[in-house]
Amino acid sequence: MPAIDAAGYPSMSAQPIAAIFYPPESDPTPVLAQFVRALQARGVSLAGAIQHDTGPRATCTMELELLPSGRRMPMSQYLGSGSTSCRLDPAAMAEAAITVQAAIADGAELAVFNKFGSQEALGDGLRDEMAATVMAGVPLITAVGERFLDAWTEFTGGDYDRLNCSADAALAWWDAFNTPD
Repeated sequence: MPAIDAAGYPSMSAQPIAAIFYPPESDPTPVLAQFVRALQARGVSLAGAIQHDTGPRATCTMELELLPSGRRMPMSQYLGSGSTSCRLDPAAMAEAAITVQAAIADGAELAVFNKFGSQEALGDGLRDEMAATVMAGVPLITAVGERFLDAWTEFTGGDYDRLNCSADAALAWWDAFNTPD
């Protein structure tokens, strides 16, 4: 993993995988959204999905914004007032996976994934799509909660750039990745 300077920028050529690390009390969604909007303004072809919380945290109501279309779809399901089970809708995740795969096949320059979280750490969620993205030679950026550092490092083999939780750090990574040595 290359060194990152004090501002959170890669200090050498960037890896094709980057992780925006965030503490448990932080929400990386605004950072990813700002990064995506900046790249869209530059005309970068994107694949992936960004999670948006649409209700109170206790309700766990979420949507995925699918890239490149920007279409939003519910990703949580109502399981009843007494349920303590995961509210993630498997059908929504399957649809997101198909959308990501299609965008990669259509020539996306970068894949942005909402996060490598508990589902991905367990081998579910969009983990397979993350792996397929890298295998297809498409760079990947995602957010990783600090508590998932070990699972992320195991998944990537340690070959990734660690970024501070800021859109500027993500944009600097993308610019470094796209600048020939």
